[in-house]
Amino acid sequence: MNEKLLRFLPFLRWFPMSAGDVKINFMAGLTVALVLIPQSMAYAQLAGMPAYYGLYAAFLPVMVASMWGSSNQLATGPVAVVSLLTASALATLAAPGSDQFIALAIMMTLLVGLIQLALGVFKLGVIVNFLSHPVIVGFTNAAAIIIALSQLSKLLGVSMPRSESFMNDIVAVFKQVGDTHLPTLAMGVGAMLLMWALKKYAPKLPGVLIAVVLSTLLAWAIGFEKNAAGSLEHLHDPLLRAQVEKVVAADTELARLRGELAQINANLLQAEKADEHDSALIVSLHAEADLMRLVVQETEESAASLRKAMRQMPVVRAVDGEGKTTAIYLAGAVPQGVQVEDTVYRIRKISKGDFKLVGGGEVVGAIPEGLPAISMPALDMDKFGAMLSAALVIALVGFMEAISIAKAVAAKTRQRLDPNQELIGQGAANIVGSFSQAYPSSGSFSRTAVNASMGATSGLSAVFTALVVALTLLFLTPLLYHLPQAVLAAIIVMAVGGLVNVEAVKHAWKAHKHDGAAAIVTFAATLFFAPHLDNGILVGAGLAIVLFLLRTMKPRVALLGRFKDGTLRDIKVNPDLPTSEHIMAMRYDGSLYFANISYFEDAVLEALADHPKAKYVLIVGDSINQMDASGEEVVHHLIERLRAAGVTLVFSGLKKQVIDVMRQTGLFELVGQENIFATEDQAIFAIYERLGSAAEEDLFCPLKPASQS
Repeated sequence: MNEKLLRFLPFLRWFPMSAGDVKINFMAGLTVALVLIPQSMAYAQLAGMPAYYGLYAAFLPVMVASMWGSSNQLATGPVAVVSLLTASALATLAAPGSDQFIALAIMMTLLVGLIQLALGVFKLGVIVNFLSHPVIVGFTNAAAIIIALSQLSKLLGVSMPRSESFMNDIVAVFKQVGDTHLPTLAMGVGAMLLMWALKKYAPKLPGVLIAVVLSTLLAWAIGFEKNAAGSLEHLHDPLLRAQVEKVVAADTELARLRGELAQINANLLQAEKADEHDSALIVSLHAEADLMRLVVQETEESAASLRKAMRQMPVVRAVDGEGKTTAIYLAGAVPQGVQVEDTVYRIRKISKGDFKLVGGGEVVGAIPEGLPAISMPALDMDKFGAMLSAALVIALVGFMEAISIAKAVAAKTRQRLDPNQELIGQGAANIVGSFSQAYPSSGSFSRTAVNASMGATSGLSAVFTALVVALTLLFLTPLLYHLPQAVLAAIIVMAVGGLVNVEAVKHAWKAHKHDGAAAIVTFAATLFFAPHLDNGILVGAGLAIVLFLLRTMKPRVALLGRFKDGTLRDIKVNPDLPTSEHIMAMRYDGSLYFANISYFEDAVLEALADHPKAKYVLIVGDSINQMDASGEEVVHHLIERLRAAGVTLVFSGLKKQVIDVMRQTGLFELVGQENIFATEDQAIFAIYERLGSAAEEDLFCPLKPASQS
């Protein structure tokens, strides 16, 4: 088949395909879909999106990634880490679940896709190497803990505030433990126990799907939801009405203050982008923004306190013949002669005087039927700068997750992967996803494992998965109405449990303390900066690069003596080896570049100070892999300095790329052809020939008979 055609339409490599292959891929795709449908809804809520947007992300992106990627088994779609990164990046720009938040999430999908596609087209997949394995390990461990804790409020059936400090939000959740809705907790814990038991004792059964079906049927049978609506005019208790009015006033004031803070931040961004910076204005705006943040924080705490007091006021309602609310009273304070329902409610989600009466657990609720509308993503250029760094992190982390999973499976199937083609596939999937109302997606470890275990032979299995999701959107969404939110939270907690890997951190520390430090710092920074997780991984990546540079700034330098077999070895390891007062032999285990060339120069001069009679310095350069302009300059001056002192610098074992730099800069001529040797033995032999009788008594001398050496 034409290679150029395969490059643009890589899915053509699936063909020709036998009927047996189609059947195997259909069964694999169907099985993955049964796992993907509930998972995608859970992950969408983790991302701050309505549950059904997870189904949108599980439709076209799944198909496109398989058709334009390189892996036969990689299962793309919503995943936990990317979902959490999306939520953390956008939570400060818009209220999660709001229309603006959804629009920004879809715009984020487009940005992530464009970044991944550009990296793939220009064959820059190697850029993910800047995110080292220890950094990813530290980030993944922290992200898993954050993901699990973020679901705690849904398992307890209490509210969770969203602020600039994730840990403060979790503390606020723990303070509401006394308000736990026991049926919700039972539903969530029961689902987790069921999934655990099925995974342990019946691993071939779709545990997630079984838990979803049973919990949905149970929630429908017992009337788990029990919600109603109310408004201020329904409140017939003065104390209750006053409390709700206080909450409405606090929320209104908080919205006004947040709007002012957003405007100040916009003015600050505009001032910093101006061609002529007004430093005084920028400083003033920074101070104003800091002050406003403090006011917002105080107002948030006050509003949270008022809402907590309101939640502790159980209410009951009177209804008309159609079941609509006519009056709301404090439980235990209903006037005589008034007929009320037996269900006890609590007031939640107040908006402009209207509110929700919650008398049971939270469920998914109504899901729009039909496929997602195809439309151009709304672009908010004012938020572009704030989203770009997060989009880059999501693009890299998402791709690294996808390619690592694909490589793990390819090692078993012996398939050859093309990382750049996989970038193109992931990028195209997210771009298409942004036009079909999806949020960012990536490769899933659990679903890829299911796909591979079912024997999928090509990406056709993912096409079948997408078609099953499409059928669900078209015909089956009403069946998901009574799915408890606590069960979705349980699915997430069970899914991320395997992401916690303390042993990997210990292993990194054993490999090198710098790697262990990078993993631990990334872990701590991710927790500290939460919900801004991109800051945590950027800190880790920056630290890993700095630690790498520190390691290369001081490579190993070994002074050499002659071993009994004639080879040169490190005298620190073998302190009794004979050396020569005429020749100082040194092995340098590093490249000669700007960060360590001064260390090389100092090492040579310090060693010469300890060998004042040495006339030759032999640099064994087998480990010198490169030389840059700074390295060439310092070596140039070092040669001239040593020659002035009567010392000759000799090299052995230099690689071609180093010799090329020396030739291009004239350093080769300065050193001299006669002072550059292929091996250390040739160099030692030539030097002793030049020294002649002056050094014939050296134990180091290779010209002596072996019995004397």
